[in-house]
Amino acid sequence: MKITEIPVETGERYQLVSITDGVKRAVREAGVGDGMCIISSTHTTAAVTVNEDYDRDVPRDLAAASRAFLGALDVRFDHAEGNSDSHFLTSLFGQSQTLLVRGGEVALGRWQGVFLAEFDGPRRRTVTVAVGEM
Repeated sequence: MKITEIPVETGERYQLVSITDGVKRAVREAGVGDGMCIISSTHTTAAVTVNEDYDRDVPRDLAAASRAFLGALDVRFDHAEGNSDSHFLTSLFGQSQTLLVRGGEVALGRWQGVFLAEFDGPRRRTVTVAVGEM
């Protein structure tokens, strides 16, 4: 299994940043024909998700929907750091994604991409990509 780290800089509190190119590069460099790719965030306030990476409005819309979703909840967060909303969204989105590798390429649909979902930015983040044969 080959493990690669992708650095990600975020500029907003809620933001989805495409890391698709970095994931594709990590898969190619791993030299695996057919296998699996695990993309993981080691942060408690940033998730990894797969969604449309063609229309640049989609990541902005998802970030806006996350803010609106939190605003619609009748909940009080007590965490002293003031970022329990970020922990909550990370739990909903999930801290990792597993994708197939076929013919040396990550198996994404035509419009799909991989995103770091930032919920406590702006920050410097690291996403770990592990690629191996099945």
